[in-house]
Amino acid sequence: MNGLETSATSTSSRAEEVFQEHRQGVLARTDRLMAVLMVAQWLFGIVVALTLSPYGWEGRIKTPHVHVYAAVLLGGAISSLPVALALTRPGWLGTRLVVGVAQMLWSALLIHLTGGRIETHFHVFGSLAFLAFYRDWRVLLPATIVVAADHLVRQLFWPESVYGIANPEWWRFLEHAFWVVFEDTVLVIGCLEGVKEMRAISQRTAEVEALSNREKEKSAELDRALHKIQQSQEALVRAEKLAAVGQLAASVGHELRNPLAAVRNANTYITKKIAGQGVGANLTDPKIKQFLTVIDREVSVCTKIIADLLDFARERAPVIQPCPLRPLVDDAIAVLPESKTRIVNAVPEDLPVPSLDRDHFRQVLINLLQNAVEAIPTDRDGEVVIRAEASEGELWRIIISDNGSGIPEEIVGKIFEPLFTTKSKGTGLGLAIVAGMIKAHKGSIRVDTRAGEGTRFTIELPSQPVFNAA
Repeated sequence: MNGLETSATSTSSRAEEVFQEHRQGVLARTDRLMAVLMVAQWLFGIVVALTLSPYGWEGRIKTPHVHVYAAVLLGGAISSLPVALALTRPGWLGTRLVVGVAQMLWSALLIHLTGGRIETHFHVFGSLAFLAFYRDWRVLLPATIVVAADHLVRQLFWPESVYGIANPEWWRFLEHAFWVVFEDTVLVIGCLEGVKEMRAISQRTAEVEALSNREKEKSAELDRALHKIQQSQEALVRAEKLAAVGQLAASVGHELRNPLAAVRNANTYITKKIAGQGVGANLTDPKIKQFLTVIDREVSVCTKIIADLLDFARERAPVIQPCPLRPLVDDAIAVLPESKTRIVNAVPEDLPVPSLDRDHFRQVLINLLQNAVEAIPTDRDGEVVIRAEASEGELWRIIISDNGSGIPEEIVGKIFEPLFTTKSKGTGLGLAIVAGMIKAHKGSIRVDTRAGEGTRFTIELPSQPVFNAA
């Protein structure tokens, strides 16, 4: 219900907004129309004063008349204010009220200029109809008052200017007022119906917009759902491929481990024998020693690849037990190949002992430290620092940072994907193994990197029971 009420309220608010915009547009357009009418009436009044007024007021003698000045000056005064307001303040309530009064004054002036001709009185009714274009009954009120006041005052003091005769019946004022009120009644009903129709149109417009927005939202939700399904399908395909690769890797790795061990042992034996002989042209050939070194190095590479494949394929559940962190870091550093990069173990000596799988985290630290060392350019004095922090009841954090070249932004999101690598030699399983082992500990790992300045990996583990180092 709350959702439906919120939607209905939103639609009502939008309907009111559409109504106000539509109504303001109608008012502004009508203001401009009435401004044009004011100018046209002024020109028409001048023409009437020049042509008709001399006959209407002086019989058949056509001479310049004072009404020409009235048409030019008084007509200009009547038209100037409403025209100015229509141009500068269109749609304003004050503008249309001034226009309504000015329009009735024009009716009075034209009736006067024509000598009270009964035909000119129709201008009053036409003016009221024009004012109804505003669809605002309030405009008709001051206009009606001006008409009634004009007829009453002029009937008392200058009846010939309004009725064309010197002694009109006393009820002529009421007769004219009755017909004006009659038209006002019809026009007010029309204005109210017009506003009602505008509101209905605005409500339908708001409902259509709301329906369109809902359809757009549904379409967007459908697109998001389809995208998620596509991602799930792609993830499923990748998982199936990785499962197949894992099974194959476990099988091939297991089968190749023994032959490679035999090759390494044979290479070691031959190397020792050659070193022990020390005589003979073939045995002292420098290429023999070079090739033996190549064999040993490449066998080591193959052994590392097989170890990674087996680690990735096994997915052994972690065995949680107390494990001092600083000695574990020293153990991981000792396994790394020698390099000129300085590796700093900044783990506090008095750090409480966490509970974790020692073999898993040893592998995690080795992989991360090895990657950090390899990320530092050879022409730079490299430094890798590993820190840790924890307090009872909070997350454990292990932070490994380097001053290497950083990770390109476009591949940061892919570095933990299996088989993804930027190295010429490597399986792309190192960081995937790291992520898997940390996930098995219910933890998380994130990377922060900046091009040319270095990278920081942060491992967060949920709080575990801690034991004093003693």
